[in-house]
Amino acid sequence: MTFSSTAPEQLSSLLQAQKQAFIEAGPVSAEQRRERIQRVIELLVRYQQPLVEAMDADFGGRPQGFSLMNDVLGSLASLKYARDHLAHWVADEPREVFAPYDQLGGKAWIMYQPKGSIGIIGTWNAPLFTLLSPLACALAAGNRAILKPSEVVPRTAQVVAQAFAELFDPLEVAVVTGEADLAQVFTAQPFDHLVFTGSTAVARSVMRNAAENLVPLTLELGGKSPVIVSRSADLAKTAFSIAAAKGNNGGQICINPDVVYVPREQLEDFIGVLGAAYGELFPSIEGNPDVVAVVNARHLQRIEGYVQDARARGARVESFPQALPADDQARRRPLQVVVNPPRESQILHEEIFGPALVLLPYDALDQALADIHSRERPLALYYFGQNEEEQRHVLQHTISGGVTINDVMMHAALHDAPFGGVGASGMGHYHGREGFLEFSHLRTVFKAPAHDPRREWGLLPPYGEHFLPAMQAMVTAD
Repeated sequence: MTFSSTAPEQLSSLLQAQKQAFIEAGPVSAEQRRERIQRVIELLVRYQQPLVEAMDADFGGRPQGFSLMNDVLGSLASLKYARDHLAHWVADEPREVFAPYDQLGGKAWIMYQPKGSIGIIGTWNAPLFTLLSPLACALAAGNRAILKPSEVVPRTAQVVAQAFAELFDPLEVAVVTGEADLAQVFTAQPFDHLVFTGSTAVARSVMRNAAENLVPLTLELGGKSPVIVSRSADLAKTAFSIAAAKGNNGGQICINPDVVYVPREQLEDFIGVLGAAYGELFPSIEGNPDVVAVVNARHLQRIEGYVQDARARGARVESFPQALPADDQARRRPLQVVVNPPRESQILHEEIFGPALVLLPYDALDQALADIHSRERPLALYYFGQNEEEQRHVLQHTISGGVTINDVMMHAALHDAPFGGVGASGMGHYHGREGFLEFSHLRTVFKAPAHDPRREWGLLPPYGEHFLPAMQAMVTAD
């Protein structure tokens, strides 16, 4: 599907006008911030049906109830949390004044100042949430914003653009639409902050473009989020949690489990319970409206290529609930589980982002941890087990954006905790007060007291004979 595209010069003029409007408007009250967030909330309520219909059409099969749960309700939760808490966030924060000015009436505080115009590039896999959840924090911080929905979901992008055009002045919040070339232009604009959610490879290009204007970045990327199954784990519960996650959005989620480490002696039992759990959720694949399709033929070819590469190298592949014919190009797919593939297999080095999974057997826990450390730092890490000492060992000996214990992906749903990556899985974060801080300039203010004692204390030139000994006497290790 083709759709109307924003010209690069229009984007540049829009950003310039929005930044000028921000300066001219002056301080943004808590009431104004709440009102803007409330308008986004009302936008979602009003446009919910056209949005879920557009997502279903763009994916070629995405349950409307799932889109409501994942994108509409997920966005509403972020927006409402920011709306209901921003009054506490915006207040100036007193800070301690250094001696002797603390005794003389000096004062200091942090004021949380909006940065200006925030650019937000959304994704195709969660086309509303990746736009509107960061927007909630950006608006709470008093900013304006320009949104760029993903070109992979053009129908959804058009509905988003129409909705915001109806309810917002573009100098408050605007939406621009276009193909990947517009995204390149977008990331080269002098925003006051830029949010990008996507792949690590594309993020490198985003950083290069942003560096030209020294634009601060929030990068929400991905990586091969690992799952460690302890010998103390309940295998059936673990398998069900992983099966539910892999069925969620067809596995097309940035924090979806990619690699599962299973004790070697439990590998076959785990495969059995995983297959049973996935079959319980999805008894069939073909024509099943509960199955979210792979978004397009290009991504289907990519995922199938990873699996076929591993199979060609001798890896065992199990399909749940059943395998499709080799020539079947339907985009609703079974879960393909690649068991212990050779180290050079593509599926061990590329983020899967779809209905496939790698199982790796381990003998000792530290072997699994070493394998995790051999890759870039992931956006999420998961541990299943009842051994508190082992759980603590895993937390202390791994680094990831976030962690869920005895389930998967749940930490990202916390409203009062930051969501973000580390290293190759991203930088910065949003959600909650930390998201508000991400899009605020923390401005230190010092108000001097009426009396300045430095001259009478001999701390200003011309220095007297006692100045040096006094300074030397203060150099201590106490």
